[in-house]
Amino acid sequence: MELLRQCVEVTRKDLLLQWRTRSRFASVLAFGVTTLLLFSFAVGPDTTVLRTHASGYLWLAVLLASTLALSESFRLEVEHGAMDTLRLLPADPRVLYYGKALANLLSLAALAVLLLPFMVALYDVQVVMGMGRLLGLVLLGTAGLTAPGTMYAALAARARSSDVLLPLLLFPLLVPALVAAVKATGLVLEGDPMDQLGGWTGLLAAFNVVYWTLCGLLYRAVIED
Repeated sequence: MELLRQCVEVTRKDLLLQWRTRSRFASVLAFGVTTLLLFSFAVGPDTTVLRTHASGYLWLAVLLASTLALSESFRLEVEHGAMDTLRLLPADPRVLYYGKALANLLSLAALAVLLLPFMVALYDVQVVMGMGRLLGLVLLGTAGLTAPGTMYAALAARARSSDVLLPLLLFPLLVPALVAAVKATGLVLEGDPMDQLGGWTGLLAAFNVVYWTLCGLLYRAVIED
């Protein structure tokens, strides 16, 4: 219970910091919307192609915007020396990781949810299998991005070219989870006549379990180095 309380406190601290710098979240959201617009311009007026690949465009926009959001979650703390102060606290490093990861998860999930209306409007899609399932997949997908993203953001935070280093480290690791999220979201949008949604959702959930477990165990080595 003490570890849970400490984790909640870290999450509350990060959410409060994100609220005070909410203009940065607005910038990340604008970047995600611009990415969706660029995909529609690149494909052209062919609404069939846009509708078919809408799930891929959505998750690519979330992925690209997430690198900015994850970098920002550590930038202020590194600049003001708060990371060194957090390391001195009598708390398990896993508490620091899971607290910050949960705050990042809530931020990325909110970002993805806000991008959904723009996807529907730009690509003329219909959520065939219901908005509830789509929101559940958004939460699972953003959890898959957040777990390794938080660890690698901490690893790259002290590097001079952290904005370049983070995508190089993160993107190859996220390919399996990203594919599962795209496939499952596409089935929710277009329908699932072959009953494949359960398999892709289960695969995405399995990746989440692996990511959140391993990254929590490895975070001690990251902050100590």
